[in-house]
Amino acid sequence: MATGKVRPRRSKGPVVAVTGAASGAGRLLAARLAEREEIRKVVAVDGHRGDVPGVTWRVVDIRDPLLSNRLSDVDVIVNLDIERSPDVDAKDRRTHNVRGAQTVVTAAAAARVRRVVLVTSAMVYGATAGNEVPLREDAPLLAEASTSIAGDYLEIEELAASSAATHPGLSVTLVRPAALVGPGVDTVVTRHFEAPRLLTVKGSEPAWQFCHIEDLASALETVVIEDLPGPVAVGCDGWLGMDEVAEITGKRGFELPAAVTFGMAQRLHRLGMTPAPATDLHYVAYPWVVDAARLRAAGWKPAYDNATALLVLMEEGSGRHAVVGRRVGGKEATMATAAGATVAAIGAAAAIRRARRRRRV
Repeated sequence: MATGKVRPRRSKGPVVAVTGAASGAGRLLAARLAEREEIRKVVAVDGHRGDVPGVTWRVVDIRDPLLSNRLSDVDVIVNLDIERSPDVDAKDRRTHNVRGAQTVVTAAAAARVRRVVLVTSAMVYGATAGNEVPLREDAPLLAEASTSIAGDYLEIEELAASSAATHPGLSVTLVRPAALVGPGVDTVVTRHFEAPRLLTVKGSEPAWQFCHIEDLASALETVVIEDLPGPVAVGCDGWLGMDEVAEITGKRGFELPAAVTFGMAQRLHRLGMTPAPATDLHYVAYPWVVDAARLRAAGWKPAYDNATALLVLMEEGSGRHAVVGRRVGGKEATMATAAGATVAAIGAAAAIRRARRRRRV
C-alpha cells in the first residue's frame, strides 16, 4: 500500500527496500531514494507506518521469519533498523540487532534479492591509543567481542563475512559510520557530551569524528546508486582535538589514569549502576577516526563538518545530564559539576561499597 502520491517510475532500475524507514537515517534515506529517477520503487519497511511520501509501505518486524514474503520484488535492501540506546537491555538489544540482520540476509537470499547493505559502525575497528589517525577502510577489526554495542556490530560483520558461503549469489556490503549525531540519536558517545565535564585518559589524546544521520543517508544513497563495494566508511572530514572540543562545548575535561577510569566503570556496570560496560568508554577516550576513501572517490562529500556536527549533538542533548553513560537528575549533575572528578570517583567508590553491604545482608 502506498502512502502519498507515488511518482511514475521508469521501467528499469532497481527496487530498493529500506528497513527502519519510519524514523532516523532510514526515513531520510527512503525520502532521498524516492526522489531518484534511477530507482524504480522504494519499499519502506518498519514495525509501523511512517510519513515518507512516494514509497510503498510494508509493515513488518525485520525479525519475522516471513519477511522474505515481503521482498519478492526487491533488488537491494538497506538495513537501518538498529537499536543503539544504552538504556536497552544488552540481551534485548543484541537480539534485535543481530537476529534482525540475520533475518534480513536470510530473507533476502530466499527472495532472490541481489544485494544487502548492512550498516554497522566504525566502532568495529576498535578504539586504542595506538590507532592510526585516520584508519583505512581495510584496517583490521580490533574491537572487543563483549556485551557492548560494538560486540553487536562485530557479530553482524561476521554474519556478512560468512554470507558468501551461506548464500552464494547474494552480495553483502558493509557500511561503517563514525560516531552518529542527529535527532533521536542516543548512544554512549552522545551521552559522554551530556556529562558536566569531559573525561580523558591520562597519556592519551582523543580525536573526535562524527557522522550526522543526514550524511549517513546521503552516503547510503551513493552506495546504492553507484553500487559501491564495501567496506565503506562514513564520517566528517578530519577530526577534532580535545582543545577544539572544549572550545565548542564550553566544557572542561578531567583526566584520570586508565586503570582507575576503566576499573571503576566496569565495577559500576557489574553492579547495574551504569548502562554500558567499560569497553564502551574506550570510544570516548581513544581515537577511532576513519577515512571515507571509497565514498570520496565516488564524488560523495559530507554536508556537515565535525564542529557543526558537535554543535548539533550539544543542542540535541541540551537539558540532559549523564555521568558514565547513566542519565541523572539535575541535582546529581549539579553536584558532579561542583565537585569535579575527585568527588565523582569517591562517590562511585562509596556506591560500590553500599551495594556490597546490601548484598551481604
